Amino acid sequence: MTTECRRGFASDNNSGIHPLLLESIAEANTGHTIAYGDDEFTRRAEATFKEHFGEQAEVFFVVTGTGANVLSLASLTRSYNAIICAETAHINVDECGAPEKFTSCKLVSVPTPDGKLTTENVTRNLHGFGFEHHTQPRVISISQPTEMGTVYTPAEIKSLADLAAEYGMMLHMDGARLANAAVSLSLPFKSFTTDAGVDVLSFGGTKNGMLYGESVVFLKPGLSENFKYLRKQGMQLSSKMRFISAQFETYLNKKVWYHNALHANKMANLLFERTSRIRGITITQPVQANAVFAIVPGDLIRTLQEKYFFYVWDEATSEVRWMTSYDTTPKDIEDFSLFLSSLLS
Repeated sequence: MTTECRRGFASDNNSGIHPLLLESIAEANTGHTIAYGDDEFTRRAEATFKEHFGEQAEVFFVVTGTGANVLSLASLTRSYNAIICAETAHINVDECGAPEKFTSCKLVSVPTPDGKLTTENVTRNLHGFGFEHHTQPRVISISQPTEMGTVYTPAEIKSLADLAAEYGMMLHMDGARLANAAVSLSLPFKSFTTDAGVDVLSFGGTKNGMLYGESVVFLKPGLSENFKYLRKQGMQLSSKMRFISAQFETYLNKKVWYHNALHANKMANLLFERTSRIRGITITQPVQANAVFAIVPGDLIRTLQEKYFFYVWDEATSEVRWMTSYDTTPKDIEDFSLFLSSLLS
């Protein structure tokens, strides 16, 4: 007996696995191979990453997005360092304190209206260098797209990278939804990561159709020294790594990343078009990737969630977040919009 889970707009993590990526897992599931990444699938995937991020790129596959972020940051810091991030950043809000626990660093969170760090709001937190009583700023961490669904331009990223370099710091990018940003910008990955000065990238696929598996990508030579030991200590070294590697190779080579993200972004724009017409609904952020943020009358939220589950972003203002994914359909959006409109009529 099978049951179909209720569809909604809670998270792109809620969607299933793309058929091509399931096929890649099945193709890797033949015979024996050396464990822990010493296999052909991993070598081919590593070569594919170099095609997308440059020959200097070094990739290490991990199991989870939190693991990718924590290990990226741990590779760049010492316990007396500070990591500057947006107040809404995933590392600050949704990782249960793991970055602070495992790096022993202080997270300095910056309030922003749209999830974006800027040279201005970061510079206000760059002080105390060389003063032994203060944590030492070491990393600027940004999300692309942000948790608010907004997308940094290459110029905005480059300005933050230049600022980091000026102060002897590093720029980390949380790219759990990097494919959605690439589609939004109509640019290749390299143009707004490597070419924009990003030092270390957490690059994910789970939110865009993969079964599981993320990656840490070092974009400048010399940064990955001893990372393999950090990955093992951090419990992110997968023994059957070929099942992560095979997915990433297919994800990149067959442009699954592009088609999935393109569809998810289109569905978010359709959701925006439909819901922004409804009297009583206020869209709070520009829709640039696959997220729609809206203020909904508070007394309707629970009824709406019972039929189409989603998360409340800010209970004080009744702001909610609606996420679309690679398998969201126009009918999902049409039905949801009609139901929302009926509740407000």
